[in-house]
Amino acid sequence: MLPDKYGKFDGFGGKFVPETLMVALQELEREYKKALKSTKFKQELGELLEVYAGRPTPLYFARNLSKQTGGCRIYLKREDLLHTGAHKINNTLGQVLLAVKMGKSRIIAETGAGQHGVATATAAAMFGLPCDVYMGIEDIGRQALNVFKMKLLGARVIPVYSGSKTLKDATNEAIRDWVTNVRTTHYIIGSVVGPHPYPAMVRDFQTVIGKETKKQILKYEGRLPDYMVACVGGGSNSIGFFHEFFKSKVKFIGVEAGGLGLASGKHGAALCKGKPGILHGSKSYLLQDKNGQVTVAHSISAGLDYPGVGPEHSYYKETGRAQYVAVTDKESLEGFKMLSEIEGIIPALEPSHAIYYAVKKLAPKLKKNKIIAICLSGRGDKDIDIIKGLS
Repeated sequence: MLPDKYGKFDGFGGKFVPETLMVALQELEREYKKALKSTKFKQELGELLEVYAGRPTPLYFARNLSKQTGGCRIYLKREDLLHTGAHKINNTLGQVLLAVKMGKSRIIAETGAGQHGVATATAAAMFGLPCDVYMGIEDIGRQALNVFKMKLLGARVIPVYSGSKTLKDATNEAIRDWVTNVRTTHYIIGSVVGPHPYPAMVRDFQTVIGKETKKQILKYEGRLPDYMVACVGGGSNSIGFFHEFFKSKVKFIGVEAGGLGLASGKHGAALCKGKPGILHGSKSYLLQDKNGQVTVAHSISAGLDYPGVGPEHSYYKETGRAQYVAVTDKESLEGFKMLSEIEGIIPALEPSHAIYYAVKKLAPKLKKNKIIAICLSGRGDKDIDIIKGLS
């Protein structure tokens, strides 16, 4: 699925930004389209992903977890094994490479869980570019390890005290910075959100996840999975995972943050409970009040604590190509504990939502020998302090 010439996925997406940013977005789109056709760019990025980031990542048959389901075969796409500990590095390497080709001398980013911030700081350090990362003070407190990593990598972490003090407001501040410094600065958005061409561009940098998964599952099973399950905040790991299978009959399930429960109003389930609106330069499903004001999202996982979602996910919802569900904080902790104790793999809290849903909700409904592939988008070292605090 490609967006139309206006950057819309059947009405979702687009460019709703100040005039100041239009030239920068047009420049980025031109460079991005050139990169898609450039053998040299693809070779450079491919080499970085292989020898620096650690691709391809394994598709691991979770034998012990599969036994828990009574017959389903569960595979984990191990993005947690990448350099920096999550899928975010796939996108930041691609975007910093584009920034260098555009002659930009400074990198900025927003981050919630800190994984995108760490990945951006990592790529910027490797290319010798200064980097500023905006982060809500709430997230700085609960993701102290990643804050320390970003500083070790030479980045400046700029705290955001406004609004919810989380990812939404960090994004607001990053956009303000970009408007002011657009000639010298490239803004690396960490998910498939924001104005065109970001949603499609970030997706394309993340499709390496799904392309590898397809080759690997065909090698191991001789067929495609029946279901693919991934967590959804902004939605980059899930779109990267799903996109290669778009034209297949594989069923997609995106798992949102149910927080304290959908009825409580304290959650991050924009697709389950939101409605279309405009946020951060793009039209998509958003959490809104009766007056159309964006409401505060909640999740135990900082990476899912966002009141919106990417426009392509909104398109998937409207067309029925994907099903979207919600898993609560409590259930995600159960998924975290289950994978840690049964497989010896400590996941991030974000994919713990997907683990719980696949094993506890989906698998019991399926016939034996069905195949479920789960995107394990990140590892859990960043969340250890949260887990310790709940013990």
